Amino acid sequence: MTERRRSKLNLGPDGLDIGASAVRWTGDALEIQVVERSVPHLTALRGVVRVLPEAVSREAYPLDAGARHWWRPVAPSARIEVAFERPEFRWSGAGYFDMNWGVEPLEKGFQRWDWSRAGFPNRGAAVLYDATRTDGSELSLALRFDRTGAVEQVDPPPRMALPNTLWRVGRRTQADTGAEPRELRRCEDAPFYARAELATRLFGEDVHAMHETFDGTRFDTRWVKALLPWRMPRDVLGGWV
Repeated sequence: MTERRRSKLNLGPDGLDIGASAVRWTGDALEIQVVERSVPHLTALRGVVRVLPEAVSREAYPLDAGARHWWRPVAPSARIEVAFERPEFRWSGAGYFDMNWGVEPLEKGFQRWDWSRAGFPNRGAAVLYDATRTDGSELSLALRFDRTGAVEQVDPPPRMALPNTLWRVGRRTQADTGAEPRELRRCEDAPFYARAELATRLFGEDVHAMHETFDGTRFDTRWVKALLPWRMPRDVLGGWV
């Protein structure tokens, strides 16, 4: 997550280089080569993450009326293999891969969004996208994917509040009527962003879901942006590994 100069970026038809790190499609797997330093202690971070999709979804979705922001759930269900040398660490399990892109900064398009993805045993996955745009309009998108990648758009479940984070970021999720979503593990707690694992109930099944909240209004403040280099350093001189 280092901010690099344009000269450190190389984009090709099958891959992307950002500094010494790279992302490549290698056959049926997406391989992410990580060569970085972590902050704030500047320790080396070296390893490979492989994403092996069960199926690839070609569908992309505009998130606003002007199609300035887009989202594509590339691999709704995937297997993830992690092998790191520094620190020495290995893991494998279920995962997910998506991508966002647009022609303006996120905070110009969204006051906030809440997103979650849940896997269903033997039945694919569901992804929920619940956003409030800066013009006050709202987006509520609920998608169900089978194991072939086929997608069905369904009625979104009701909204439910989650406890605020330590940074007082307000959160909400969507779950079946009568469900009581609860946080199992906090993965990220930042001034404008939170990610957590939830135990919840969706479409009649008890599931674990990965959930995130992005607060665009909070992000679009000077004090928050002044904090970013402490978590995402900038390679100003081009010598950062």
